[in-house]
Amino acid sequence: MCGFTGFTGNFPNKEDIIEKMMDRIVHRGPDSSGIHSDENVTLGFRRLSIIGLENGSQPMYNEDNSIVIVFNGEIYNYEELKKQLIEKGHIFKSEADTEVLVHLYEEKGMDMLKELRGMFAFVIYDTNKKELYAVRDFFGIKPFYYAQIDGNLIFGSEIKSFLEYPQFKKEVNPVALENYLSFQYSVLEETFFKGVFKLMPGHYLQYKDGKVNINRYFEPMFNPEQMSLQDAIKNVDDIMQQSIKAHKISDVEVGSFLSSGVDSSYVAATFKGDKTFTVGFDYDNYNEISYAKDLSEKVGIENFNKTITTEEYWETIAKVQYHMDEPLADPSAIALYFVANLASKHVKVALSGEGADEFFGGYNIYKEPFDISFITVLPKPIRKALSKMAKAIPFSFKGKNLFIRASKDVEERFIGNANMFSKEERESILKNPTGNYNPTDITKPFYDKVKHLDDVTKMQYIDLNLWLVGDILLKADKMSMANSLEVRVPFLDKEVFKVASKIPSDYRVNKQATKYVFRMASKEYLPEVVSSKKKLGFPVPIRVWLKEDKFYNKVKESFCSDVAKKYFNTDKIVAYLDNHKQGKGDFSRKIWTIYMFLVWHNQFFEEA
Repeated sequence: MCGFTGFTGNFPNKEDIIEKMMDRIVHRGPDSSGIHSDENVTLGFRRLSIIGLENGSQPMYNEDNSIVIVFNGEIYNYEELKKQLIEKGHIFKSEADTEVLVHLYEEKGMDMLKELRGMFAFVIYDTNKKELYAVRDFFGIKPFYYAQIDGNLIFGSEIKSFLEYPQFKKEVNPVALENYLSFQYSVLEETFFKGVFKLMPGHYLQYKDGKVNINRYFEPMFNPEQMSLQDAIKNVDDIMQQSIKAHKISDVEVGSFLSSGVDSSYVAATFKGDKTFTVGFDYDNYNEISYAKDLSEKVGIENFNKTITTEEYWETIAKVQYHMDEPLADPSAIALYFVANLASKHVKVALSGEGADEFFGGYNIYKEPFDISFITVLPKPIRKALSKMAKAIPFSFKGKNLFIRASKDVEERFIGNANMFSKEERESILKNPTGNYNPTDITKPFYDKVKHLDDVTKMQYIDLNLWLVGDILLKADKMSMANSLEVRVPFLDKEVFKVASKIPSDYRVNKQATKYVFRMASKEYLPEVVSSKKKLGFPVPIRVWLKEDKFYNKVKESFCSDVAKKYFNTDKIVAYLDNHKQGKGDFSRKIWTIYMFLVWHNQFFEEA
């Protein structure tokens, strides 16, 4: 796992420029660095040595140096591919998986992508064809950003490297802010930096003669098949054991993150490593350390843990938003920073449980279609009338929100795991709302592709394409690399998805449980109390903190700042804060969404 940056074009001082761009991402690869520069392209690389420790430095070339690559990630089937390529006459100079990509490109061009199993973002430059290719992996585990400036392409693993490119002009993208307020993460292809784009998962970019062409090479789709529950359980366990074994390939020690959830517990209990890593907070209901220690002891693994103090958490927020590149309002990102920091003191690689919920149906919200089924059987006009009546009642009562949500089809009510501000709420708090962007406009193209599937699977598909990419994997990459740690995600494997995509919906989510078939598979390795444990996410006590004077005042100062006045109607956002403190409702997540944007803005636009 590493980081890279680069640009096309030929101009003076380009080696000095690439050095400065590389310095911005030194945390991604503190072990070594390398540069390729010719009249057409300049590539910079920072290395975290994992495989091919002695001879895996990059940029890397083919036999005659006509093809050059910079690569971030891991190819888990590289040994098999290398054997095939040697049989075809390719000559290898290293033990690194990177070199397999060079020779595979020589052999198959972009058809090579069908052969890969792993997580990756890489750039290949073909000096003979004068073509540059950039690739992002199947599910978006590794990031890739790009922009076109004065006829040249700049690109890299992190946007912050672009800040050192002389012609780059940083400007906030107001459309990104508008949509972020609903989704809690940057959901668009164009980032918070105007003119800077993400290459989306399963896509590759071709750059030639000053033109960018984007092509899709992989698209995940659920295709449930008839099968027995026992077959489904066996299929899931078999492929997960294969994937965990593949994800352990390394020339350095591999550890595992461990929370109280079934996903990380399954990985930790079966990966046959020596170390697990856990963090918790200095609040009784927000600490999973005792659980992690108990499980680690039962499976014979040493657990390393840390209790994050309230002060440590708040002191680290600004650093986290800097490393994130774009604002992210997920409070667990800061906790992930601490667990990555803890792990980095003991290992260079850690396994984690991201992707299990999207693949196997693990989020509690996926049970909603069952919870509201007694209402959704009614004709829509009746549901709308019931919703109107429920809204008219001035006080809260059990089930009120169910009647309101059940009046809408899933396409109207579900934009993903987070739904912070409605379009109307956004227009109320924003100083200059465009009024042009409804959150459902973003989800509609995805819903259109799964019209034939049930509501639970539709929800999974939305999260697989949006929430997973924009929140879960963004924080996993950025928080681990901020600590020079490689995080691997054995659930997010294309062979695992082949199995998960075929599982019948009622084996994924039913009235009994979310992630049902996976929980059943985990029973062989985990105590019943763990395998059946309700999904918690990573609980962070922001709801409590924002009622305390110290943190209320800190956030209020930010909400009343000149920056806040530039983007928001400050009386409206302060009202959320005051109402929360006075116990008039839980507005903590809305407050946090605004506050994280302001912290991020301060890091990139206000700091000298």
